[in-house]
Amino acid sequence: MFRRKSEAAEPAVIDTTKSGGKGRPTPTRKEAEAAAKARARAPHDRRAAAAAQRAARTEGTAKMRAALRTGDERYLPMRDKGPVRRFVRDYLDTKVTFAEFALPIVFVCLVPAFFLPTNVVQIFNDIMLVLIVVIALNMLVLRVGLGRQLARRFPGVPTRGLTWYMCSRAMQLRWIRSPKPQRRVGEQLPDTYR
Repeated sequence: MFRRKSEAAEPAVIDTTKSGGKGRPTPTRKEAEAAAKARARAPHDRRAAAAAQRAARTEGTAKMRAALRTGDERYLPMRDKGPVRRFVRDYLDTKVTFAEFALPIVFVCLVPAFFLPTNVVQIFNDIMLVLIVVIALNMLVLRVGLGRQLARRFPGVPTRGLTWYMCSRAMQLRWIRSPKPQRRVGEQLPDTYR
């Protein structure tokens, strides 16, 4: 039990093939203390920090608003960034859709409902029903055409969410769309959007 081993213990082999580590030299004690003191001296003025954060947010919002007017890709919101989304916007802006006239027609059909007899209101309700069917068919035709163009121009790119993006933009009146339309109705679109 308490015998001495006759064989010498083999030295431990250290594997130096793995290159673990932090990728930088360890700072000296003097450097570490200086960095800790600098962090401790940093002002903890919450008002100044909040004011700086507010100023940065205001500047970012102003840049985003300007980008929504000009179409500057760098400052657009995430939902509008990228060549595929830009193509969807341009594709819709070169077309005239029934959906963009839906809001004025609905307004014209609903206002008289408060003043006219019931049989006349029924006519306006039928007009609105026909309008809904026409808009649904128009959206279907637009989506099929957009799908073909996307398959031709952006093969292999995922198109998830683009149908909703297209429909929500198509339902807006042209002059209130955001980002602002960059193409005229009937304009020919370029073949590349990269």
